[in-house]
Amino acid sequence: MRASLAVGIAKLLRRASPKRIRSVLRLISAGAEPSAYEQAKQARDEILTASPYCRGGEACLVRSLATALYCRMRGYWPTWSVGVLAVPPFAAHAWVEAEGRIVDEPLSATDYRAFFKVAV
Repeated sequence: MRASLAVGIAKLLRRASPKRIRSVLRLISAGAEPSAYEQAKQARDEILTASPYCRGGEACLVRSLATALYCRMRGYWPTWSVGVLAVPPFAAHAWVEAEGRIVDEPLSATDYRAFFKVAV
């Protein structure tokens, strides 16, 4: 139930400007404990289970937002990141990190370049 709620909120939030998304996430993340890698991975897995939309290749923003929000509902916060894939095909991308590692993305961490992050 909470995973579906997180996806719904993420779908609404994705329509906001990047500046607004960052501001909202900074506010939401305040006071949270940093997420352990396994906690963030479990949250991401539950988001993927709850939402067929989030399993799509074009859903990285909603998937990453929903994962971060779902983690926050549990009292912790991963690092939410937005940037690009720095290898062809070059594209915007959003992901979460925990314990300094990218959580369950298909490419190597060296293939991503972050423009900004929201961490605790």
